[in-house]
Amino acid sequence: MGTTRKTITVTDQQDNWIKSQIAAGQFTNDSEYVRDLIRRDQASQADIEAIRAALIEGEESGEPRPFDSSQFKQEMAAKHAGPSGG
Repeated sequence: MGTTRKTITVTDQQDNWIKSQIAAGQFTNDSEYVRDLIRRDQASQADIEAIRAALIEGEESGEPRPFDSSQFKQEMAAKHAGPSGG
């Protein structure tokens, strides 16, 4: 994988925070910290897209049906009952 060199500007407060993360042993240098932030943001965006897709799927699935929680609990208890019956 290729790399590209970037120059960024941060505030003194942000710089102190990055240095504290490095001093705590979380990261070995500034670049590693920034790459970690980017990976986390990418994962977060992927999660958001999955949630959006699930919401759209739910909205397009049709009209809502009544939900009987007692019946659901009985069905799940029966489904997950062990060989001894509970």
